[in-house]
Amino acid sequence: QVQLVESGGGLVQAGGSLRLSCAASGRTFSTYVMGWFRQAPGKEREFVAAITGSGRTPLYADSVKGRFTISRDNAKTTVYLQMNSLKPEDTAVYYCAASSVWSSRPPSYAYWGQGAQVTVSS
Repeated sequence: QVQLVESGGGLVQAGGSLRLSCAASGRTFSTYVMGWFRQAPGKEREFVAAITGSGRTPLYADSVKGRFTISRDNAKTTVYLQMNSLKPEDTAVYYCAASSVWSSRPPSYAYWGQGAQVTVSS
């Protein structure tokens, strides 16, 4: 069982930056693939980024590549999402999630946080 708690959301102007954090419980954190997803009003939940258990291999959606960076600190059982050059279309609730397999598909992730609102004003 893994419990996830996101923090760091908020309101920012276009072009600004935010860093989301996701603190995980459990001793087996380093064995999980960690992912970030987002869901805007009226839209389906979409993949943003994922990172392997070791932290060596990241994966990004095309829409955020070059602007967002995913990282993790296994000693602190925390995964981060650094978001730069934010755009109004990045506005959404952002969720972190844990999976036992390498995947960008939401159904592959068994554990989810409660979500953090990110709002980018134009």
